[in-house]
Amino acid sequence: MLQLTGNLEGLKPRQLQNLRRLTRRKIDEDYILSNEIAKELTLLSTEISRQIGIIVDRKGKILSVIVGDDKQILIPELERERSSRLRELRLIHTHLKNEPLTEDDLYDLTLLRFDTITAITINGNGLPEKFYSARLSPESEKGYELLDIERPGQYKYNYKELVQLIEEEFKKHYQTTKEADNLPKAILVGVYTPEMRKKRKPEHSMEELKELCRTAGVKPIDIIIQKRDKIDVSSVIGSGKLKEITFLAVQKDADMLIFDRELSPSQAIKISRETGLKIIDRTQLILDIFAKHAKSRDGKLQVELAQLRYLKGRLSEKDDNMSRLTGGIGGRGPGETKLEIGKRRVEERIHRLEKELKKIKQKREINRKSRKKSGIPVISIVGYTNAGKSTLLNAMTNANVFSENLLFATLDPTTRRVRFPEEKEVIIADTVGFIYDLPPDLEKAFEATLEELQYSDILIHCIDASDPLKEQKIKDVNYILERLGLHTIPQVLVYNKIDLLSEEEQKEFLNQNEDNNIIGISALKRIGLDILLRKILKLLNYNFHKNYNEKNFDTKELVMN
Repeated sequence: MLQLTGNLEGLKPRQLQNLRRLTRRKIDEDYILSNEIAKELTLLSTEISRQIGIIVDRKGKILSVIVGDDKQILIPELERERSSRLRELRLIHTHLKNEPLTEDDLYDLTLLRFDTITAITINGNGLPEKFYSARLSPESEKGYELLDIERPGQYKYNYKELVQLIEEEFKKHYQTTKEADNLPKAILVGVYTPEMRKKRKPEHSMEELKELCRTAGVKPIDIIIQKRDKIDVSSVIGSGKLKEITFLAVQKDADMLIFDRELSPSQAIKISRETGLKIIDRTQLILDIFAKHAKSRDGKLQVELAQLRYLKGRLSEKDDNMSRLTGGIGGRGPGETKLEIGKRRVEERIHRLEKELKKIKQKREINRKSRKKSGIPVISIVGYTNAGKSTLLNAMTNANVFSENLLFATLDPTTRRVRFPEEKEVIIADTVGFIYDLPPDLEKAFEATLEELQYSDILIHCIDASDPLKEQKIKDVNYILERLGLHTIPQVLVYNKIDLLSEEEQKEFLNQNEDNNIIGISALKRIGLDILLRKILKLLNYNFHKNYNEKNFDTKELVMN
């Protein structure tokens, strides 16, 4: 920490010397400040017509002197690592215009976790008149408590006792609010313009963001939705809202802010510096989930490539938000490369990954040609993430693909060859789940995987029938399929999880005419699978065994290679 910092331009050598001399002074440990120090500060401040502040530790030692202008002081960046939740420091500064503590003062107190903050007003003789102080208070709705006004020589508070009270309150507060699951806690932030709200309701987007957090192992503790005419270029949400969220984060002991959009590097840096929190955007969160769930070699390579492409434009020596991405949410890496590497090494690694993935692509091309030569039809299961695609593959092929009630639980594409009793074969493929506004870096990295879909004879569009947002998600998936040029492939709409619906709704799905290309099933309970297979075979011009029905249908009779 610099001993003397701030607006020093134009000061005389004698004035600079007097300011430096303050750093050799000490305040009695029992008091917030002393008459002598207060007098020196006000006289110097009056002489130079600038605010002066001092940062003092709990032993009364003055660590730093800050010179501002006539309206404010700018506190230098303090070390982020601290032994406790508090900085164990206090801030004392002069006010030239006889005003009490300002909103910015209280913001600094809360954000920077000072024990106390004090503003000294000055009388006509340049001497201290009143002391306005506030202390941190986790029990308060605002996160701080204003103290009674003091005057020189009329001190009401013992500083040691005040610090002890603050420590006890914080200890009690965090013991009460401590989560048993010990997951990192996040405030979710969504900012939406009118154009964005036309495409999708903010509430729907935030629900999906909550699910992404659950999958990534993050506990959402609050949701902030802001509707703006246009996005704030520097901070996305604007300075006022940013302060409000910072207060909330301190009060609720949040570890991070997660934004429901991709942030530019400059936006992430600014928000991180303003809040002192780890900043994660939607793209990072999705990349993190993919990194967590990638199991195969090519899956890991594709995720690592997407992460490095995302990271490439965000590497900066001044970007302290990136330094907080090492490990934990937003910093998971599936490959050998650590994320905190230089730009040159990132470029080299990207080039190597692209070469490896090109070889994998060529190998897949050979496999595709082999399949095409053999004339075996390919059926691909597509759909929104967590619609039950892997469970459906397991039910149809008696496979044992990992499935769980999480977004992107299975990342690596899986194929199974199935032979029906009439010696007819098909290949059924499970693909990575779709999601609204899939990050471009991720889509580009997985282009080789998505290419596989182009060679499908039928697409099974798996839909979660119990999802209240299913109609919107159907539109999202169809939009992605159209963008990938896959909308001309015959498609069967399969409403999965009908066992979660009422009996009446289940009957309605099961009585659907197969010609409508709409089929209701429960992959988990194995309901309606015979109807689905009859439809598939009909589209492939295969004859389905006339004795097959729901009662005696058993995928164990299917032969897999």
